[in-house]
Amino acid sequence: MEEKIETAIFAGGCFWCTEAVFRKLKGVDEVMPGYANSNKANPTYGDVFSGSTGAAEAIQVKFDPEIISYEKLLEVFFAVHDPTSLNKQGADEGTQYRSAVFYHDEEQRNMAEAAKAKIAGAVTEISPLTNFCPAENFHKDYYEKNRTAGYCRIVIDPKITKLYKEFGSMVIF
Repeated sequence: MEEKIETAIFAGGCFWCTEAVFRKLKGVDEVMPGYANSNKANPTYGDVFSGSTGAAEAIQVKFDPEIISYEKLLEVFFAVHDPTSLNKQGADEGTQYRSAVFYHDEEQRNMAEAAKAKIAGAVTEISPLTNFCPAENFHKDYYEKNRTAGYCRIVIDPKITKLYKEFGSMVIF
């Protein structure tokens, strides 16, 4: 039987956080941090951090829908960040840290809109994906490479703990 891999793009603040969470899910084959919907071709972290590109720090998730559904990915996404905070997640502020779902087709758009509607006060942007540029190598697997760093312990570890508590049966231990 041939495996059918699908793609999802989520922005929920710093991509180090969202990458670390989604890497732990069964059925997720690959997670790539990067920049979504930039008005500049091939932006760098510095470009995006400046706020001038319109890009969001995001992750590209390659997943097997036979193991984990897009709807379940949306559930995890909305649970592990604050979708009611406009252009801010924790201490990270600016449009590059906004909450957003960048959809590939109308089915994904409809599912994202339905998931957002369940959350009172959600400001999550639901937009078509126009482009995705992978981040610099330094950002890939940041959590796994820097688990003892302050940011990882203070910001990412609580998200991983929440993931285990709320979605334990879906998590790779």
